[in-house]
Amino acid sequence: MDIDVKKVAMLSRIRLTDDEAAELGPQLANIIGYVEQLSKVDTDGIEPTAHPHDAAMPLRANIVTNGNRRDELQASSPKIESGLYVVPKVIE
Repeated sequence: MDIDVKKVAMLSRIRLTDDEAAELGPQLANIIGYVEQLSKVDTDGIEPTAHPHDAAMPLRANIVTNGNRRDELQASSPKIESGLYVVPKVIE
């Protein structure tokens, strides 16, 4: 199997040296050979496996379960102004 590693690298936007391309050529050929082996397997009559996109996602009702507790939570703060915490200035 003759694979043009430089062309694949260019399409992938990967810069390879000639040495890297020579090293990766056989590895890429092995990967493609394995994929070809898998495509030859007879899968007639075999049920597909479960897929997460097949599952129905139940939706919950859009109901507020916790109300506005701002006043209760800010009660212990030393200083509040218009519902906001007031803190000392730390930057000159």
